[in-house]
Amino acid sequence: MGLAVIYPGGYLPTAALAASATAQDEQTTVFDIENMTCALCPVTVKTAMEAVTGVEAVDVNFDKKTATVTFDPSVANVETIGIASTNAGYPAKARD
Repeated sequence: MGLAVIYPGGYLPTAALAASATAQDEQTTVFDIENMTCALCPVTVKTAMEAVTGVEAVDVNFDKKTATVTFDPSVANVETIGIASTNAGYPAKARD
């Protein structure tokens, strides 16, 4: 049986509390990616960005030459994520 927290309206599973806290702590940023010329390029960008601690999701769009990254800003930051892609050979710049 899972843990629960008692509140005035009844019980609330702790998993629900964790999920709501996580959603509030996320930040999503879109990066413009340079040098993507083949179908394998997005895989390399995704792998590089996902290797950054705190990155939770990366969606690379080859046609638009973008990467949408969801991350925990208390652990990762836009600059570090962009550098990871740049170091892999695909310069990344966050959109304003």
